[in-house]
Amino acid sequence: MENNERMLILVRYGEVFLKGLNRPYFLRALVKNVRQAVKEEGAEVWLHDGRIFVAGFTDLEQCLERVCRVFGVHSACPAVEMEKEDFGAVCRRAAALMEGLTGSFKVSARRSDKRYFLDSPHINAEVGGAVLEANPALQVDLHHPDHVLNVEIRDKAYLYVRVAPGVGGMPSGTGGKAALLLSGGIDSPVAGWTMAKRGVSLVAVHFHSFPYTSDRAKEKVLELARLVGATCGGMKVCVVPFTHIQTEIHEKCPEDYTTLIMRRYMMRIAERIARQEGARALITGESLGQVASQTMEALAVTDAVVEMPVFRPLIGCDKSEIMDTARRIGTLATSELPYEDCCTVFTPRHPATRPRRERAEEGEARLESEALIQEALAGVETVLV
Repeated sequence: MENNERMLILVRYGEVFLKGLNRPYFLRALVKNVRQAVKEEGAEVWLHDGRIFVAGFTDLEQCLERVCRVFGVHSACPAVEMEKEDFGAVCRRAAALMEGLTGSFKVSARRSDKRYFLDSPHINAEVGGAVLEANPALQVDLHHPDHVLNVEIRDKAYLYVRVAPGVGGMPSGTGGKAALLLSGGIDSPVAGWTMAKRGVSLVAVHFHSFPYTSDRAKEKVLELARLVGATCGGMKVCVVPFTHIQTEIHEKCPEDYTTLIMRRYMMRIAERIARQEGARALITGESLGQVASQTMEALAVTDAVVEMPVFRPLIGCDKSEIMDTARRIGTLATSELPYEDCCTVFTPRHPATRPRRERAEEGEARLESEALIQEALAGVETVLV
């Protein structure tokens, strides 16, 4: 590159643009999250003139991948930054960017500096002519081009061809905080990721039933938390000892209600942890009708024990849709590792699919509920991932 040029990443945001007077708040959060994502690359991140810029990285591809995983990023473009006054140099650099490409192209110019001596149509024509002259294998197609050469005239000129898609959504932390009931299965990591995409920061609550569930099962859940947390700035995982509660339920409650009562205790404990952590809602990975505890009646009985909102972003998804998302976000392989979780312990042969709240409460009356809950909370292990 010439002395007055440098390679950087031009970051474009999507939904944040619609926030009107609140846009600065969302942009500050997005810049902070991008900066956190590329910290290990030693990169510099700043906001200027409606764009976020990343420069000074050591590995372009790795830095680009990190940026594109940040919620709120619509796309990221490896771009050449250069002085705009020498338009001939801009044309030559544009032609060089297209070198080796074949097929059709068009030039898409945007001029935020309205004092620039050429308007956008003239920039398109001049740059396009230079590209054609230097690259005879290319031809112009304004409607369905194989390549788009972007030229942005701001305080400097920015040229780029490649546009890497981002994950979209809203910047993490702008949508409040919620507690995710995280198991070792496929669904709950996807539910957490889905809510994190809407700007929700997460604290995870995992119920561990040692020795019925192994340390490998716990490590599997922590790895899932790492994978989901990598997109939203990390995550705290609260590991709850659940064995005593499960054995008490198994021994003293009606068999067909044991899974449902177990879920009710999970919700109670998760709500208390959520309040301690400053979270305002619970998130679960349930999908309507997928298993007996996820019928409409069962979910109503489960929710009756908490006052917080319960978000179920997968409620209308079938299993194949959830698995497709898990595969796309990188959690499926870990979720499919054959290590049991607490939901598989003491599974009843014929669970109630249309339970009544009164029968669940009758079963729970046989337990020392508050003592069991306090014992579980006292044994919580906190892990930062």
